[in-house]
Amino acid sequence: MSSYLFASSPCSVSRFSLLLGSSLLFFGIKSSAPRLTRLRHTSKSWAHLCTRSSSKLFSALSSPPPAHDDVIMLGIETSCDDTAAAVVRGNGDILSQVVSSQADLLSRYGGVAPKMAEEAHSLVIDQVVQRALDDAKLTGNDLSAVAVTIGPGLSLCLRVGVQKARRLAGVFSLPIVGVHHMEAHALVARLIERNLQFPFLALLISGGHNLLILAHKLGHYLQLGTTIDDAIGEAYDKTARWLGLDMRKGGGPALEELALEGDANSINFSIPMRQHKDCNFSYAGLKTQVRLAIESRKISMENNPISLANLDDRRSQADIAASFQRVAVLHLEERCQRAIEWALKIEPSIKYLVLSGGVASNKYVRARLSHVVENNGLELVCPPPSLCTDNGVMVAWTGIEHFLLGRFDPPPPADEPEDAMFELRPRWPLGEEYSQGKSEARSLKRSRVFPSLASMIQGSVQN
Repeated sequence: MSSYLFASSPCSVSRFSLLLGSSLLFFGIKSSAPRLTRLRHTSKSWAHLCTRSSSKLFSALSSPPPAHDDVIMLGIETSCDDTAAAVVRGNGDILSQVVSSQADLLSRYGGVAPKMAEEAHSLVIDQVVQRALDDAKLTGNDLSAVAVTIGPGLSLCLRVGVQKARRLAGVFSLPIVGVHHMEAHALVARLIERNLQFPFLALLISGGHNLLILAHKLGHYLQLGTTIDDAIGEAYDKTARWLGLDMRKGGGPALEELALEGDANSINFSIPMRQHKDCNFSYAGLKTQVRLAIESRKISMENNPISLANLDDRRSQADIAASFQRVAVLHLEERCQRAIEWALKIEPSIKYLVLSGGVASNKYVRARLSHVVENNGLELVCPPPSLCTDNGVMVAWTGIEHFLLGRFDPPPPADEPEDAMFELRPRWPLGEEYSQGKSEARSLKRSRVFPSLASMIQGSVQN
């Protein structure tokens, strides 16, 4: 079976509800060799959470916390279109990392179809988890706990990972740590950067999210800005598809490569939301501008690969790609600059900005934001590409951080029925909104949104 690991994870949801067929044969599984990455972890007080809210998120401990080196965590991630698992030790050693990609299905159907993605996860989840344990040379008996993404994400996909985590935890009587997907993207930076202490600022960018957060401490986050419509990763993927690029390597990487051939100043796209003096993002309007530019040049390539384009059409496509990328990233730069100014007023001791999520793998994005960060006297921390895209390492590490503070659920019953009910959080804010960050342009629906992770943790501690 061929192996793939893509540099971006598009999460734009297609309206297709097609059943899986022979395309299942195209899934790739990639296993990473063990990496010895160590973290100097600061000492933290042991939290005894003696009550449980109706959300049933955390449990209390009656025994002393284990030593960091003694903790071994399995992390499982199925929030969107990658099935991932990893085993990480409490001192930061990555014992294994396995990712199964649905890239061929994304390319074939033009996006993530939730039902197809669910069945794809179900097909490989057992194999991925077992491979992670085998590569780490461990069994379930060696684990301290299981961490699993419970939101935000696609409900059907989240369910596959949670069911697997509960089955495994039930068999081996292991505690479970429910992990917030975006918190995991932020905290994985603490695994690879020894000096990254709270508080810090984070920009999390992916196919489904644009998020600027101020991380005061573990579980205490302030949301400075978010997307009001489309995220930057979705805009990259849509533009790449309109330009006829090969989506098997991911829309983001394909567009970034084409943009190197173009003139970034050839098309004067408008920068989004300049009239709004906040830190929120919008890419829907820029997508419309790109579509109109393609139509005006009569180079509709959505059903015709760029490999068949003549020289003039390819040059036009490269110019569109480069101009789009310049404006899309400039929007990030302007929002980051304002967020840094806000964050330094709130927490003057901030020294780092974390850049993570699938789009953080883009070299142009990293280079441009590095200038912004350095000009403000901060340091940019960006995980390697394999830890920017969705992965099990970030889930396992976030699970470790919370586990060491006593934040976990008890083992589920070993005989839990397959149709057992459990809570998923497909729409789950990471932190409370900063008062100045509330956008008048905000169009995000508020129905069926869970309380933020930060508010849930604060409520549990107060109780």
